[in-house]
Amino acid sequence: MKKPRPPWLLVLAVLALHLLLGREVQRIHEGWVSEGPPPMPPRMQVEFVREMVLQAPPVTIRTLPPPPKRVVKAGAARPAPEPASVPEPLALPSAPEPVAQASSAPAEEAPVPVAQAASAAPGDEPGPEWPLSTRLTYVLTGNYRGPVHGEAQVEWLRKGSDYQVHLDVNVGPSFAPFITRRMSSQGQLTPEGIAPQRYDEETRFIVGDGRRASVFFLPTEVQLASGVRQPAQRGAQDSASQFVQLTWLFLTGRAVLEKGQVVSFPLVLPNRQYPQWDYEVIGEEWVETGTGWVPAWHLKPRGSTKGDDMTAEVWLAPGMQYLPVRLVIRQDVSTYVDLMLKSAPLQAAPESTNDIPRRLSP
Repeated sequence: MKKPRPPWLLVLAVLALHLLLGREVQRIHEGWVSEGPPPMPPRMQVEFVREMVLQAPPVTIRTLPPPPKRVVKAGAARPAPEPASVPEPLALPSAPEPVAQASSAPAEEAPVPVAQAASAAPGDEPGPEWPLSTRLTYVLTGNYRGPVHGEAQVEWLRKGSDYQVHLDVNVGPSFAPFITRRMSSQGQLTPEGIAPQRYDEETRFIVGDGRRASVFFLPTEVQLASGVRQPAQRGAQDSASQFVQLTWLFLTGRAVLEKGQVVSFPLVLPNRQYPQWDYEVIGEEWVETGTGWVPAWHLKPRGSTKGDDMTAEVWLAPGMQYLPVRLVIRQDVSTYVDLMLKSAPLQAAPESTNDIPRRLSP
């Protein structure tokens, strides 16, 4: 007959098993906490080889009066630098030919219908309605518990049908900014416009911990920064891609630039979706940039946001392929940044002859 084992051995075995299980659960939990959002995708490598040449705007812009001697910027009035003479507006050709739309293509090329341009693109290569890879630099002013200054940069990058949009904002001196924020969008170029696949937002402070947020666009759902999944809206844009979508809509004539018109699409922000986000066309205005006075269309969001979601006003220049020459990003009335184009945009060389952007007729 076997001698029974002491009960304390069983107790020790159970305690050891519980200890091992507890350590494993803690290790898994720490792993989940430390992993956080996935790393941001690597930035496309593009070589910028030339400055964008300012083109004559469409005929409608010529109804604008001469540019003002003073410009009022968001937040407070700022007198423009007093030049030796009145700043010269964009030199326009003498003959008002409608073909001379915003474009970097040779003047002798006629507009190409959208359908024809789409069918001419070989394989999955996007058509000529998409701007070449472009870098825009901005001077930053604004207010965040007091006046702030800094710099910002937007890069629109594309290779084949893949794209990235990066908006980098630095508040404070360039050698030691107080706050930096990067907003990045990545996805595909489609016949219906921009199709984001993911959006990443990273904010860092000179003191304290930073924060990250990522949004994923799945086939039928959108995963917000909290991990919550919601049904996807067709044609939805993110915080960064929306500006290039507007550029594409106006370059292709799919949206009309006329005072009072409204352009709408679903907008996905890190914390929530807006099934319909409206931009109202305020009108044509002169914008004083680092390259001189540039005529641009002013678009302003309609409606209100929830929580701490931010809104953005944008000024799109027809003479610069409808790219933004000014952006005003607001959190509330007293918290905003105003980005004004600092210098001529830089562009990459075309990937192919089909890649040369030109204004398309609707």
